[in-house]
Amino acid sequence: MARFRRLLLTGASGRLGARLRVALAPLTQTLRLADRAPLDDLKPHEEAAVFALEDMEAALAAAGDCDAIVHFGGAALEAPWEEILASNIRGSYNIYEAARKNGVKRVVYASSVHAIGYHPLEAHIDADAPHRPDSLYGLSKCFVEDLGRLYWDKFGIESVHLRIFSSYPQPAERRMLWSWISFDDVARLVADSLTAPRVGHTISFGLSDNKLKPVDNRLAGHLGFRPQDSAEPYRAQVEAARPAEDPRAPAATYLGGWFVDLGHPDDPPKG
Repeated sequence: MARFRRLLLTGASGRLGARLRVALAPLTQTLRLADRAPLDDLKPHEEAAVFALEDMEAALAAAGDCDAIVHFGGAALEAPWEEILASNIRGSYNIYEAARKNGVKRVVYASSVHAIGYHPLEAHIDADAPHRPDSLYGLSKCFVEDLGRLYWDKFGIESVHLRIFSSYPQPAERRMLWSWISFDDVARLVADSLTAPRVGHTISFGLSDNKLKPVDNRLAGHLGFRPQDSAEPYRAQVEAARPAEDPRAPAATYLGGWFVDLGHPDDPPKG
């Protein structure tokens, strides 16, 4: 039996959004799919809301009559400042305002490891560690985590911010032997975040059950998330195909990986 009457999913045509479109179907009578691009092949339980996140009026309309919002929209990687500002910062503010004005009581947000990308692996941080963004993209994730905290403390809107690490069909490099989370585990984590009895303002690290665990996720234990997949079956294949990394290199030292090597996205190309 469906747990919700209507869920709003932003970023519905994105890499993770497209999979959540399928995974969330059993939880809700109606799944409202939001994206800036038209959505094709709507199923009987689906409806579309095509708009840009920076359009406040459209966001308000999209959240109408929704029980919860799964917010996976916005720029998915490092991008020029104006794009980050419009889609990730202003757009996420619009989503939270749409939740407040429509009486939506829970938001599940795709945050990122890049909100804490400059913490070294050996620090083994938990969710109480301070933000250390590794990019403008990571900075936008910090903003939305704090936005969710404000809207919980001031307006009683619950949030679960999922610091997703590396979500791909399978690990593609050595770093992903510890940073990987499968698509199925992302779906499980989102479902648990929606259905846990009480979440308040929760930050959860998004990782599969990999051998090396670089962070401590105990502060999100009340979600009940138990990853079912692991990078270990891919270890031999990845290690044979990819050369060993210099353990002193910044990309191998920090949680954010190669993001720490990026320059400012608005700088002109070198050379």
